[in-house]
Amino acid sequence: MARRTAAAAAGAVVSRRARPAGTVALLVTLLVGLVVSIGTAVTVGPADIPVSTVWAVVADRLGLADVDVPLLREHVVWRLRLPRVLGAAVVGAGLAAAGAVMQTVTRNPLADPYLLGVSSGASLGAVAVLVLGVGGGVAALTGGAFAGALAAFAVVAGVAGRRAALAPARVVLAGVAVAQLCGAATSFVIIWVADPHATQSITFWLSGSLARVDWTALAWAGPVLVAVLTLVAAHARALNAFAFGEDAASTLGVSVTRVRWLLLVGAALLTAVLVAVSGAVGFVGLILPHAARFLTGPDHRRLLPAVVLAGAIFLVWVDTAARTLFAPRELPVGVLTALLGVPAFVWLLHRRKGRD
Repeated sequence: MARRTAAAAAGAVVSRRARPAGTVALLVTLLVGLVVSIGTAVTVGPADIPVSTVWAVVADRLGLADVDVPLLREHVVWRLRLPRVLGAAVVGAGLAAAGAVMQTVTRNPLADPYLLGVSSGASLGAVAVLVLGVGGGVAALTGGAFAGALAAFAVVAGVAGRRAALAPARVVLAGVAVAQLCGAATSFVIIWVADPHATQSITFWLSGSLARVDWTALAWAGPVLVAVLTLVAAHARALNAFAFGEDAASTLGVSVTRVRWLLLVGAALLTAVLVAVSGAVGFVGLILPHAARFLTGPDHRRLLPAVVLAGAIFLVWVDTAARTLFAPRELPVGVLTALLGVPAFVWLLHRRKGRD
């Protein structure tokens, strides 16, 4: 009875703390900001394209209006910039959401989507395609990265064992071990082949890049994002219970083992898809969940939509800066996220040290 009362009280605390007066206004502001960010980011680049032209091209392509737009501008908007900007929004939203789930499920505030070795496995798969010549083109690269990511997660699950759902530390340690193994294998393959052109392409991809995103990549990354976000949103109350430990969650009626594995698999699948599309874009899934919690509180019913929108906006503008700051040269987007994320990470550690 005491445990039940304590767990119920804990749930009530989450509910009360997660009701800032401006939550709805914040979500509306973020949504408007995302739409404006996408529309504006498409106009930024070597070719000066006004917002009106962007919306005209979109309306024409969707059959909403018959607009005469110069062919070159239509190509730039529809084939080059718009898929990339939307890809940045999808990757940012997915990594931020996966990071929020990982931090709650593992009860580790420093967890991120790459904790399970998925990124390293995807890197190894991409290297196999680029260096060993297993297929060719963007489709082969994406497929190799996706297969490598899933294989890495399968190894993590096998190493962690059946009791991993009751001991999140086992999953974390298994993920670290598999990540190190995949990283070592990736380095070995690169050194063994010793192809400067392939090494340059691999390094750029491993640093994170949205240059290869097209409508085909969005056609399968988008549905996976929606499916996983729907799954996570359906378990928002269970995530609130996880924040107070397995005993409290179990007392509140949460099937700890089933829900934890379900959310871990969902987060790993989403991360695998995103890494296959963009490479390893670090710090988005680590920092954005904490920023969103600062604005909305710990209640995942409000945290999840906020972190999705904030992650999308963040990566849209970081990628825009990556492709324009040093034009015609382009920076890997992962470099800029690291430059922005490291100071935030240090601040987070300092803040936690003060609490401890």
